[in-house]
Amino acid sequence: MKIQANKAAAFVASPDPSMRAVLVYGPDRGLARERLDALTVAVAGDVNDPFRVTEMAAGALKDDPARLADEAAAQSLMGGRRVVRLMDAGDAVAGAVESVLSGAGDALVLVLAGELGPRSALRKVFEGAQAAAALPCYVDDGLALEQVVRQTLQPHGMSVGRDAMDWLLGHLGGDRLLTRAELDKLVTYKGEGGEISLAEVVACIGDTAALGMDDLALAVADGDDATAQRVLDRLLRSGTGPVQVLRGVSRHFLRLHVAAGAVAEGKSPDQAVSALKPPVMFKIRSRVVAQVDRWRGARLGQALDVLLEAEADCKGFGPSPDVVCARALLRLAQGARSGARAGRR
Repeated sequence: MKIQANKAAAFVASPDPSMRAVLVYGPDRGLARERLDALTVAVAGDVNDPFRVTEMAAGALKDDPARLADEAAAQSLMGGRRVVRLMDAGDAVAGAVESVLSGAGDALVLVLAGELGPRSALRKVFEGAQAAAALPCYVDDGLALEQVVRQTLQPHGMSVGRDAMDWLLGHLGGDRLLTRAELDKLVTYKGEGGEISLAEVVACIGDTAALGMDDLALAVADGDDATAQRVLDRLLRSGTGPVQVLRGVSRHFLRLHVAAGAVAEGKSPDQAVSALKPPVMFKIRSRVVAQVDRWRGARLGQALDVLLEAEADCKGFGPSPDVVCARALLRLAQGARSGARAGRR
């Protein structure tokens, strides 16, 4: 079965005892790890319990595919239900999971995977079995990210001003664990209680993965494909998924689209950028103004279509997602340069 997004929190807090296995997967590795740990605690009480929790890498099944079923059938020496955690899994372990579901034992097998397309063999096993569940973990954005911010700050008696919240929504959300770490840093900086201001947020939130994403989006919109490729390589090496990258760049182009709409209504590019929420940081403001002037409304719509199509292709069975992502960004960077040449004529 597949767990819907609005039921994920309740499922993680109290998983159905009839579940033999749960697949936790998706582009947000931080959220996936957070949910994996929460499921472990819900069943075994402690992630680090050596008697009730066993963790193994998916690669260990290559030479011994029966090992997963053997671990699932083993009994705890101290009593209680065991948890077996299979890390960094892919479609190659689908058969091993099927053996668990048809075998003996009552351990809960938790499988952690990255992004899996709808035709993934591993997803199909979990989504099609009565005693298994697939739990997708997508990047926080919009209302979901705002809820994470409020839930994290509320126990400290803190509220967030609208401008500050808009800034946080524009600079967090790429990874749940990273988001929480940045918010914890903000709590320490602010101290308990009170409303967090925009100035405090800007002063505290540092060079996170979201800021690296900003560097990439700016380079693409500038037409600087060499810098874009270097930043993209760094993000991919650090574990940022191609879909997450494409969505980060899309957010920047959506902001350019909003500004371009204001220009079409009679505002100057400078005025249009000044009106954006969350506000554009001073050090990159001139670049964004130039990008609004370079990218016209129709071309921005085409750019967003390219990004959306690339995201869909990342979930298919064509070229690797890394290649699809790089090609799309290179195409946009080339488009930025052609737009600049057209503007000079």
